[in-house]
Amino acid sequence: MKEKIYRGRHPLRVFDVVKALAFVGDLSMGQPTNHSLRTAWLAVRLAHVAELDAAAQAAVCEAALLRWSGCTANAGDFSDVFGDDIAVRVAMLEGRPEAIRPVADVANMGVVLRPLAQIHCEVSAEVGRLLALSSATETTLRHILEAWDGSGQPAQLAGDAVPATVSVVSVAGDIEVLGRTYGTEQALARIRERGDKRYPASLAALAARHAADWLAELEGSSPATLDMALSTPRMALTTPADLIADVIDLKLPWMTGFSRAVAATAAQAFGRLSSDKAAQERVYHAGLLHGLGRASVPIQIWNMTTHLPASAWETLRLVPYWTSRAGQWAGPLGEAATLASFAYERIDGSGYFRGARDRSLSTEARVLAASVAWVAMRSPRPWRAAMPADAAAQQLREDVRAGRLCGEAVDALVSGGAGIARPAADRTETRHLLSPRESDVLRAISRGATNKEAARELNLSPSTVATHVESVFRKLGCTTRAAATLKASAIGLL
Repeated sequence: MKEKIYRGRHPLRVFDVVKALAFVGDLSMGQPTNHSLRTAWLAVRLAHVAELDAAAQAAVCEAALLRWSGCTANAGDFSDVFGDDIAVRVAMLEGRPEAIRPVADVANMGVVLRPLAQIHCEVSAEVGRLLALSSATETTLRHILEAWDGSGQPAQLAGDAVPATVSVVSVAGDIEVLGRTYGTEQALARIRERGDKRYPASLAALAARHAADWLAELEGSSPATLDMALSTPRMALTTPADLIADVIDLKLPWMTGFSRAVAATAAQAFGRLSSDKAAQERVYHAGLLHGLGRASVPIQIWNMTTHLPASAWETLRLVPYWTSRAGQWAGPLGEAATLASFAYERIDGSGYFRGARDRSLSTEARVLAASVAWVAMRSPRPWRAAMPADAAAQQLREDVRAGRLCGEAVDALVSGGAGIARPAADRTETRHLLSPRESDVLRAISRGATNKEAARELNLSPSTVATHVESVFRKLGCTTRAAATLKASAIGLL
């Protein structure tokens, strides 16, 4: 009898999921992990004094929290153009064009940036839609990179065509980043200079009158106070946590579906060892969250196919540290993030980042660590093929003999022919949305394959693949591969 695949049974508040996505976005942008929270707080204040209505104020708050949620989706393309995707984004936010390497080499930066912005905005808007936030929030996110003078992307809207909510979020982001980087006085001077360029001069002037007081008040605000101020009515509703995993995995196409597979596999294995349903739920959520810190690592390091230098390893060893930072949150997601930060620990102390060992590792942590290793070995990577089940099981048992992994946890994973749990579609109405061939093509391109590579893999012509890609986009209502991957993952098509 086929074993039922475990799913998280208790949805979380939308606000908690949004907060996790804001955390991922902040790491992707090289910012402090409270950057989006602070920006949202400032944006709400600015929207209020600008006399936007209540619905627009809520949209401003939600969009400010999610405006970087598309950063993982275009990280690879961003790296191809600029090199270090995180360092260049920091330079862009801080207004340091001299630090952006290719600027002098590219004749028309708008042409280069447009597809990157299209991916970012479409994915951010899709995140808003999947979370059932308002249409105003979705519209704001779809145009979050537009500018008042028409120099923004991807649609190059100008003047009143730019939603007022976009301009408010843009000003608030500048207050937060520039104020922290250059001090309030210099930040306000730069914001005034950007009036009628990035946003209306009248809005810049309004912000300048209040920014110093707002920043002072913000410095005295506790995390709990911020949370209370930012939870809009729609974010008080509930939603599954799986979207967090999908956004995390978008950074690396070859990891599509990885975090979901870890979550389902770990929860299923834990269920063989314990009847504690609350703990099983925590293991599931920890599997979804275990890659939170991956957003902090430049994509060039992730895609290295040679032996990693010591400096790269030190960066990678911080991934679970950044995940542990999310463990400071109150509630079930914080508990799950703390557990998730043990995903790379080993019982002999050879893991990272803590070097935890023996009794300091709970059964939940031991199952999670073994599950991450098991799913990783059974998954293809750019530098190797997926390991066969027997070879992966042999490697896990070797790790048990060497004292690195827990034998009980490994037995729960590999005994009795257990494999990788792959969540199936929840919504029966989507099951036949795509034809079998379209599904094959979608799976290939979601893992980063070009049309030519997908054609070779599926024994099709490139033109046939291109036709299928167009059909998939049309059926899913997307124009980019990243957005199609995100939506397909959310509705169980991958």
